[in-house]
Amino acid sequence: MIPQQLPTLDNLDVTEVLGVSPAEKAKEWFNAFALAIQANDSASVPGLFLGNGSWRDILALTWDFRTFTGQKAIRQLLDKRLQETGLHTLRLHLSEDALRAPALLKILPNLVLLRFSFAFETRHGKGSGVCHLAPTPNGGWKAYTLLTHLESLRDFPEKVGPTHPPIPNLDTWQESRHREVGFTDEHPTVLVIGAGHTGLEIAARLKHMGVPVLVIDKNARIGDNWRNRYKALSLHDTVWYNQTPYLNFPSSWPTFSPAAKLADWIESYASHLDLDVWTSSVIHRASWDDTTKTWTVHISQGELTRVLTVRHLVFATGLTGGGLRMPDIPGKETFRGSVVHSSSFKSADEYIGRTAVVVGAGNSAHDIAHDFFNHGVDVTMVQRSSTYVISSKANAASLGGTYNDQFPVELADLYGAAFPFAVLKLILQYVVPGVANTVDRQMIEGLERVGFKTNLGLYGAGLIPLALERGGGFYIDTGASQRVIDGDIKIKNGVAIERFTEHGLRFVDGTELTADVVVFATGFGDPRDIVREVCGPEVVQKVKPMWGLDGEGELRGTWRESGCEGLWFGLGNLAMSRFHSTHLALQIKAIEEGILRREEM
Repeated sequence: MIPQQLPTLDNLDVTEVLGVSPAEKAKEWFNAFALAIQANDSASVPGLFLGNGSWRDILALTWDFRTFTGQKAIRQLLDKRLQETGLHTLRLHLSEDALRAPALLKILPNLVLLRFSFAFETRHGKGSGVCHLAPTPNGGWKAYTLLTHLESLRDFPEKVGPTHPPIPNLDTWQESRHREVGFTDEHPTVLVIGAGHTGLEIAARLKHMGVPVLVIDKNARIGDNWRNRYKALSLHDTVWYNQTPYLNFPSSWPTFSPAAKLADWIESYASHLDLDVWTSSVIHRASWDDTTKTWTVHISQGELTRVLTVRHLVFATGLTGGGLRMPDIPGKETFRGSVVHSSSFKSADEYIGRTAVVVGAGNSAHDIAHDFFNHGVDVTMVQRSSTYVISSKANAASLGGTYNDQFPVELADLYGAAFPFAVLKLILQYVVPGVANTVDRQMIEGLERVGFKTNLGLYGAGLIPLALERGGGFYIDTGASQRVIDGDIKIKNGVAIERFTEHGLRFVDGTELTADVVVFATGFGDPRDIVREVCGPEVVQKVKPMWGLDGEGELRGTWRESGCEGLWFGLGNLAMSRFHSTHLALQIKAIEEGILRREEM
């Protein structure tokens, strides 16, 4: 059933929208909107929205990630920020680009919205917007959602395309790169900790905005954070969804990237984009000087210690930066087998002919259990709570409308950000049960039949809320579910682990599982824990909660002001890091150029 809060035709008392010209209706609404904005008439704009309409802003008006819901909240936003930011030069995208042109979209049965996009400028930058209009009984249309999204700073454009750097001096290029990487002539403005995809993409954005940036990583090679994971690991999202900024994957790239292949890709990515990276480098401590507004950072490279002074410290250490989350189960010292966390597991080929237990039931747990089965290992998965399961086919289909070879990834990201979380959740509450009862019905019923517990995700809205609020609790099936259904991967659930025994695990109901190896695929701790190690307890006390959603449905703490001056976090999968790395870099660049002051954040 479609949630009542959505503006369906029935809920709006509209009989039909056939014969409507999307371009004409978009122009009519947009002209009224643009005139009010140009006149700084904040009182008129809210009336162009539905009563439960929302305005989502990413940096353009607020220098933050904000969602304002309801006409009163929208009025308050405009009263406070419209004149200050100088929103102007609004231009509707019409027929020059078919993918951006106004279009009627049947989002759900009986939910029809008119989507259009537009460009705008502010006092300091340029951006794009997306609006979804809903019909009203009198034949007019009102905004249900509006997105304003800052894309660049007017006076400091990215050095790409027409503005890219000139041809280097070929005689001295290698020497110049050596000095740049070593930072022998100057200290970087930004130090990024972590040379995974997130850290490198942040560095690429900053470099192309003219901000000196160094990335450090404790591993010996760029990409080792992927290369050193279990051999069976691959991305569960499609290649089109996982593109990297400035440099797309080759057209021959596999749909689902193997981890080792991705590791080599991000290593070459750093090379092709001339990113400055120090490997085998460990940050020992960092201290903030509130007078100079700088961090003093001590970095060890073997026996050598470098001390750098930087203005911004960015933690791009992923969810693993919080350390391993392993339940404290008594008796571990008595167990004769091996105990490893999924982050340290390499391959099941070390355990052929033996018995394994995997604790957990998310993506990593399924991958590892499947790897054990493929190597002939007797394996049981311990499911501690129910899991949301979606087939890779269904997941790929959900992305395929905009993430494909025919759709620019930048536009796909923009459209993907256009719905605030509260609206997206309502839509997913209809879509997710539908997928479970149609495309994935046979798989779900098979899993339930053998005792594997499934759910429909947080709020009954599937994968996205789980990813954003918990960072796990789901499995995108790449084959392990059928092994569970067939009994090749056994399931133990409904009862807690009591303790390790000499030969395995005992449960509170008195049953036991024998094992030669126990793998804990139980996730990771608080990403702020590494800040405590590096910067000390006084700093971490200032840092806001990391990950999860705030009251407006925006991610907490990451990609935006962290609560501690000069300290930032970048967390997320490849798609999130691609999109939000721009926003983090824009904020840092704006601070460096005196455009953005801390009191505005």
